[in-house]
Formats: sequence, C-alpha cells, structure tokens
Amino acid sequence: MSKLNSKQESLQRRIERILPTVVKPGRYVGGELNQVHKPWDSVRTHFALVFPDIYDLGQSNLGIALLYDILNKRADVAAERAFAPWIDMEAVMREKGIPLFSLENKRPLSDFDIIGFSLPYETVYTNFINLLDLSNLPIFRKDRTDEMPLVIAGGQAIYNPEPVAPFVDAFVLGEGEEAVLDVVNTYQAWEDQGGSREDLLIRLAEVPGVYVPSLYEINYQEDGRIASIQPTHPSASIPIDKRIMAELLPPLTHFLVPNVEVVQERVSVEIMRGCTRGCRFCHAGMVNRPIRERSVDDILDTLREGIRQTGYEEVSLLSLSSSDYSQIIPLINGLGDLLREQQVNITLPSLRIESFSGEIMDALQDLSPGGGFTLAPEAGTERMRNIINKPISDAEFFDTVRAIFEHGWNTIKLYFMIGHPQETLEDVAAIAELAKETLQIGRRIVGGRARIHLGVSTFIPKPHTPFQWAAFDDPLSIQEKISLLHDRLHGSKVKMTWNDPMASQHEAWLSRGDRRIADVIYHAWQNGARFDAWREHFNIEIWQKAFEDCNLDPDFYGKRARDLDEVLPWDHINAGVKKSFLKRDYEWSLEGKIRPDCRQQCYSCGILSSFSELRLAHPDGGWKCP
Repeated sequence: MSKLNSKQESLQRRIERILPTVVKPGRYVGGELNQVHKPWDSVRTHFALVFPDIYDLGQSNLGIALLYDILNKRADVAAERAFAPWIDMEAVMREKGIPLFSLENKRPLSDFDIIGFSLPYETVYTNFINLLDLSNLPIFRKDRTDEMPLVIAGGQAIYNPEPVAPFVDAFVLGEGEEAVLDVVNTYQAWEDQGGSREDLLIRLAEVPGVYVPSLYEINYQEDGRIASIQPTHPSASIPIDKRIMAELLPPLTHFLVPNVEVVQERVSVEIMRGCTRGCRFCHAGMVNRPIRERSVDDILDTLREGIRQTGYEEVSLLSLSSSDYSQIIPLINGLGDLLREQQVNITLPSLRIESFSGEIMDALQDLSPGGGFTLAPEAGTERMRNIINKPISDAEFFDTVRAIFEHGWNTIKLYFMIGHPQETLEDVAAIAELAKETLQIGRRIVGGRARIHLGVSTFIPKPHTPFQWAAFDDPLSIQEKISLLHDRLHGSKVKMTWNDPMASQHEAWLSRGDRRIADVIYHAWQNGARFDAWREHFNIEIWQKAFEDCNLDPDFYGKRARDLDEVLPWDHINAGVKKSFLKRDYEWSLEGKIRPDCRQQCYSCGILSSFSELRLAHPDGGWKCP
C-alpha cells in the first residue's frame, strides 16, 4: 500500500472513531442513495462543492444538487460534497487534527483542484472562512500558494462580492450551470500549458460571468466612500456581466436521499426562474431576471421521476411567484392527476394576491384541501404597498382571504415586512389590523378552525434593487414597531413570529459592505463568530467589537442612506438591471408611483439590451419578456 493510500485510510479510520461522540453522525458519513462515487484516481479534476452550513440545510439546496449532477456527468471530473460541521463536530475535528473532508471519498479539501463555495446569504460568511481554516488553507487568497486549490464562490449573496473578495480567487456571477464547466475547462487548459496561479486567474477573468477580485483596485475618498473601481489588467473588464442561461436546462431528476432528517424531504422542481413584478425591496426579483419558464410536461415528468428515484411522499414547486406561471391552470390540473397516481402530497408555495383568481382557487382545492395557504402583502397600508411596488388594495386582499376560507382552507400564513423607507407607525399598526380582520373573516366562514400565522421580517437594503440607496432602520425603532404589533395583537389569537433586529442589522452591514468589511468578518471569526444565521449562536457584541478593532463605523454601512450619485461597492457588477433604471424607480417610490408588471410592457430595465443576442439565438427559450 502506498504512503498516500495509507494516509487516506488513516484519515477515514480517525473519522470513524469520532463519529459515535457527536450529534447526528449521519451528517458526516455520505453513502446516500443516488450518491455519485468515483474512485479518486479515475478522474482528472477533483471539484469540492461546499455549503457553509450544516448538512441538514445544505443537502436540501437545489443549487448544490444541480452542480453536483452537472459536474459528475463529465467522465473526467468528480464532484464531492462538504458541509459545515456542527459545533460539537468542529471541536472534535480540531482536537484530533482532522481537516474538513468530502463525504464521497473522505478526502481533505486541500487535496482538491477546485473548491466551490455556495454563498446564498451573507450570514454564512464566518462559516465560509472557518471552513477554509478547517481545510488547512490560508483564509486570505494572497497567502495561498500555486499548489493549493483554486477557491471560487457563487450564489445570491455575491452579487455584491466585495465583503468576501479578499478570501476568494474568483467569483461566478449569476447562473452557474454552464459557467462551472467553463471554469473546469479553463483550469484544465492552464494545467496543460503550465503557468503560475496568477496566470490561471487571468485566464479565468476572460470567462464570461467570472470576476477575479485581485485584478481590480478599489480607491476610497477621505470620508470612506468609494472613489473608483479600476481594473489592473487588460483581461479584467468593467462591468463584469452576470452569466445567465438562455434556456433552462432539463430539470434535475437525480436526487440524493439524505441519511438523516433534513429541512426539506421532498422532490422539488423549479417551474420558472425570474420575476417581472418589480417589488422594490426584492433582491431575488431583480437579479434573477429575465423570466424563463419550463413546460408543464417537463415539470410533471421531473416530479414523477424524482418520486420514483427517492420514494419521497411530498413534492414542491419552486419559483419566485408560482401563480404568475403562464400555464398555471394546466400545471395544477396535471399535478392533481400526478398526486392521485403517485399517492403523494404537495407543499403549496406563496401565491401572489395580484395574480390570484377563482379559477386558480378552484384548481388548487383538490391539491391541498383544508391545509395552509401563504400570502405576502409585505406592508399594512395601500400607501406603503404602493411605495414598495406591491400595489394591492385592502379590498383585493380581503376578497382573496375570503375566497381561501370559502374554498376550505383553515390556515393562512401572512408575511409582512417592517422598516420600509417612509414607513410610519400607522403603517405598522395596520399590519395588526389586517391580521385580526383576516382571522375574523375566517371565523365567520370556517368557525374555530381558522388560524392566522403572522410572520414579520425586517427590511434590509440590498444591492441591485431600487432601495439599495435607502437607510436601514434603527434597531431601536424596529423593536418599537415589534412591540407595537404585540400590543395590537394581544388577545387576538393571531400567532406572530419576527426577526431579531440586531441580526437584521448585522445582515445590513454585510449586504452593502465594501472590501474593507472582510477584515471585520475575519476579526469576528477570530473572536468566535460562527453560525450567525442561527439565533442561539449569533452574538452582536462580537461584531461590534470587530468593527471597533478595524476602526470602521458600522452605521456607515447600515443606517447611512447612500447618495444617488455615489459609487457603490458593486457598481462594477452588471446584474442585468441598469443602475439608471433602479435610480428612476427609487425616485418613483418617493412619489408613491407604481410600476406595473413588465410582462405586458417593457420598461427598459436593461435585461433585453444586456442579453439581446442570447435571446435572439434561443427564440424558444421560454423567455416571458414582452
């Protein structure tokens, strides 16, 4: 046996010895039904896909599953998975000197050629750098040597990549299904022709949708705002255009069945990508344009095959606005036949009040009778809903609520947001009144079975949205609004949940941060920050101290409204929607003006001009732009 194989066998034995000492050891063993396992020496390129949270969350992530399937279809590539170990497992790994390892071959991540991190939200940033450290890799890219793995990242959070830019070699902006293969091809060509790590990064910068931060210089004004963002190499372009699929690939059917209970145990299919509604706070609705749909047949065939492969007893439809799917009635009718045929259930997505109809309600009645229904008005008054561009009248809202109860549903979940720009306490109080009236309507129709669950989140300004210039509300003000809702709902039987204002403030700091925020993330991690998305582990004091240690003012990143002519940290990233369009829409919000759904009329947001050639080359790609 070679020394290398002996060393690998030793690592596997060490892992096996510690598993009985930790909670849920099944998180770390791999070997799930439908796992792809390739002998290490049988492939050329080893690619680690890493989700920086626990297995229970990451294994349910459709993006990771898609890339795993795409990469492993190549005979010369092996994609393996790794997740953040829970607190107990990390402690034992550090004590025993066990590095972060992949589930398939139990290889240290430092053995891989490419490590790809999914960064879906900002609150995983300390986990991200913790996993680099657990992999025995330098956290800062400048400290990595040529023989170390290439570290790349993608996901929704990195439409502003700057807060983690000093840690990452290259970012894949936008949709990764094709881009990830281009990264592999570029890596292999670099291997064949030789060269330094810098040579590889220069090659990657020429791949559409790839941003290499080391090739850009950020200059600051004396007041801390950005003066300019400048490329330092001819291969570095400005702007860097996001990558999109002209036509969505066939849906994933190769689902892994986890060894332990995870957050979503169902077959999920993305029925469409993108949204045309234009809610001004919504990051996903802006950066995932254009809207593209899958056919009803593809969706139903995928669900049927997924059920066959997994044995799951539940299915779900994924999109930003399922009731806007143009073939929603034929889809619902087909789903009814499938559910009866396969004897499975469906989890209904949140449906938009604006696109609701009696026909949809009648069709849905057979799918999920008597269960729960989810609506997201997001604001308590018509004035506020116009400001955020979710123009729903109170009459429309209550008509929809009435129809839901009349069709046999007992429970309605309502999602609202507080802290919007221009919001008053009257707007907040109206949320409670809407919820109480919804409950009263339900009681009149279905009696004591009526249940209302009210979820209240906090508005966080996000890059590439019309509200990217707005200030984050003061946490004390947010707490006052939460207390107001509690008081107004007291004794009403409406069940309310809400976000921690301090946790929302932390996310606001990171979401609009510049490259200097990386030092704050690093200091917070050094002081013990982990699992910041978990309420029981989040510690605001660690972050406040990290800002202090780095001589940065957190209010500069959170509470400060941006000037409309200010250079923003993400201005060199083209998410498809023009800054001029966002600016105009923000100005409209200040006047309470709405912008209707753009499926019927194009408002020149920038998507069609940015990707016109792509659309012309794929006329049957399912685009729903006018």
